[in-house]
Amino acid sequence: MNLYFRLFWLMMWRIRRCQEIDFLGTSKIDYRALPSDCDINFHLTNSRYPAFMDLARTYMLAEMGLLSRFIKLKWMPIVNAVEFTYIRDIKPLRKFEIESKVVGWDEKYFYIEQRFVSENTLHCIVHVRGVFICRRKQVPITTMLAEVGYHQNPPPLPPEVEQWKAFLQLKKERNQ
Repeated sequence: MNLYFRLFWLMMWRIRRCQEIDFLGTSKIDYRALPSDCDINFHLTNSRYPAFMDLARTYMLAEMGLLSRFIKLKWMPIVNAVEFTYIRDIKPLRKFEIESKVVGWDEKYFYIEQRFVSENTLHCIVHVRGVFICRRKQVPITTMLAEVGYHQNPPPLPPEVEQWKAFLQLKKERNQ
């Protein structure tokens, strides 16, 4: 239930007062690990990370000035793959920040890095691969980039994302 409240709070309050970042800028949003977010091990449960990440990516689109445009275009973000690296746990009532950033794209997908940070300590780093769809069809990356006004060459993908991409391709090939 608290995630619905957080979504409502995000849409009605935080987005209206967010700062502006550029397309490759870092978005930062903070939360607190409520007891209802934690498991029997007294830390933020693994299932809450993706939910917080969804909220953080929505906030990132708002900070980029793209959320309302993409909603009008009926573009829906779809996550294709995610890889998590948990480093340290987040204890109950601890305030943490999620840093979200587009790190690059290829001919089909865009890649986002999201970091969970508390008191200058990295707790979790996540890579997300996704697309936008409209009317059940993928929005081409070139169309998306034109819509956001980005006309430069893509930044090189970080080495860990390149390795992850190769791993995902290998998994796909082995299961065909």
